[in-house]
Amino acid sequence: MKGEHVKCITRWLFLVLRLNKISQELQIWITTWNRVGKLWLTMVLFSSSSQTNYLELVLHQLLETYKTIDIGACGVAVGYPLDTVKVRIQTQKQFTGIWQCFVTTVKKEGVHGFFKGMALPVTTISMTSSVVFGTYRNCLQCFSQLRGIGAPNSKIDIFLSGMAGGVAQISVMSPGDIVKVRLQCQTERKSSGFSRAKPKYSGPIHCLLTIAKEEGVLGLYRGALPLAFRDGPSYATYFLTYNTLCSQLTPAGQKEPEWTAVLLAGGVAGMAGWSVGTPMDVIKARLQMDGVREEKRFRGLVHCLTETVRNEGPGIFFKSLGINCLRAFPVNMVVFAVYEVSVRVLRSAPLDQLS
Repeated sequence: MKGEHVKCITRWLFLVLRLNKISQELQIWITTWNRVGKLWLTMVLFSSSSQTNYLELVLHQLLETYKTIDIGACGVAVGYPLDTVKVRIQTQKQFTGIWQCFVTTVKKEGVHGFFKGMALPVTTISMTSSVVFGTYRNCLQCFSQLRGIGAPNSKIDIFLSGMAGGVAQISVMSPGDIVKVRLQCQTERKSSGFSRAKPKYSGPIHCLLTIAKEEGVLGLYRGALPLAFRDGPSYATYFLTYNTLCSQLTPAGQKEPEWTAVLLAGGVAGMAGWSVGTPMDVIKARLQMDGVREEKRFRGLVHCLTETVRNEGPGIFFKSLGINCLRAFPVNMVVFAVYEVSVRVLRSAPLDQLS
């Protein structure tokens, strides 16, 4: 028993030291990407607008707030273990279910096995979020201006703006996403001994550079097309569901929804978005992992889709839907709650403090 306790304590100490090292390395990346994200959001918000919208200034300052509290990074860290389980179920036949995948991962890789590949999503979350919400708000403003200044947005405006935001983020999200997926699916341990297979990638940066070297820069965008087909309809459904539920749950004459409505609408919106996006999420993950462990099987999106249906049936596309919804509800409750808090606080501040 003492030997087992010593091993357990040693593993936890190793994990703590490892996470500390990663956090130090990520600090530089986080600072850099936050600055780039701020610049990107500024360009998206003001590039096609002739007027300075007050809400746009709020969103501009909201990204500034991300520098200190790093809300997006916390959201990634909270939902990441379930995301790892989801990706492994989608791409590897050795994992037959959520619980079996969870137990196997803990047994073979320890707790840190659930956090493989988390570095790039943490460092790029502010940039991808700024692109999604910036594009969404800017498109809504454009639709509003087409109908006349001050005109309310229709449901189709919200749907199309959400779709534009989801597709727009692919340019900055895809490289980090393929690195995340490949590291999540890397089940070999670094200290596995001479008789066992060793991991191909030693970390996020090594994985990024290896993909670029072996597959070219375009290799970093493998799976970008199904990613666009996933995030376009998914974010369209996401924003439309949130706005529809908030408007339905807000009493007549009241400008802002109650917090219970915000939490419920945010959680349901996350589940609705993933219900639409899960089938393409499976195709995306399989194309990103195709040829890494064995010979390349798929020629493209359509071939992967038809082969998957022929060999495993259409039910495979919704095998990970449960875990996606389980993760999406609490995460998006927090996302929209923080979003509403930030917007309301900044909206109540004097305009000269936002400039």
